[in-house]
Amino acid sequence: MKTILHPTYFPNIITFAAIAQHDVIWETADNFQKQTFRNRTFICADRGQLMLNIPIQHVGKKQGRQKYVDVKIDYQENWQRQHWRTLQTAYRTSPFFEYYEDEIAPLFEKKHESLLELNLATIAIVCGCLQIDMPNSKTTEFLKHQENDMRFLANAKKDLQIDFEKYNQVFGERHGFLQNVSVLDLLFNEGTSAMTYLKNINLDLLNA
Repeated sequence: MKTILHPTYFPNIITFAAIAQHDVIWETADNFQKQTFRNRTFICADRGQLMLNIPIQHVGKKQGRQKYVDVKIDYQENWQRQHWRTLQTAYRTSPFFEYYEDEIAPLFEKKHESLLELNLATIAIVCGCLQIDMPNSKTTEFLKHQENDMRFLANAKKDLQIDFEKYNQVFGERHGFLQNVSVLDLLFNEGTSAMTYLKNINLDLLNA
């Protein structure tokens, strides 16, 4: 049985643990919802936890709800340059940033029209860095209730009752350990050990 997940922007650590531990199918038939990780991610910066947000093109209320697959990215402002510069500033002193930057940087040069396509591209890049296969299965219709359903992980407001094992973060001495941020934080700080960290997260606690 496949585990169903929403593709999100450089997913957080718990979501990538699900990708690392399960056979995943992507939810691509649902409606777009605000206040989710579909168009945002959190990193650790010099001032603490920082959100990177992707602007999207909003449709008029008369058109009703918009399908996730139809959401277009807004490029009126150069958010790509801002996101990449922010990542460089936050992680240039991390142990593995230089090791992975050439693989990740091109993402901020290509303009994906669709938010869904961009999110899948970010996941594919991280899967490549972790040397695991990128899940390619996608839903064709929306089903409200599913077995092995982890779509709730895309909800930015949901509080997960999990204590993550600490690893060294660039600004850890200043802000303490910030848990379950973007998988990029784990990758840049832990490098080749990131996969072991993801495999060791007990996902059963999500249903406790």
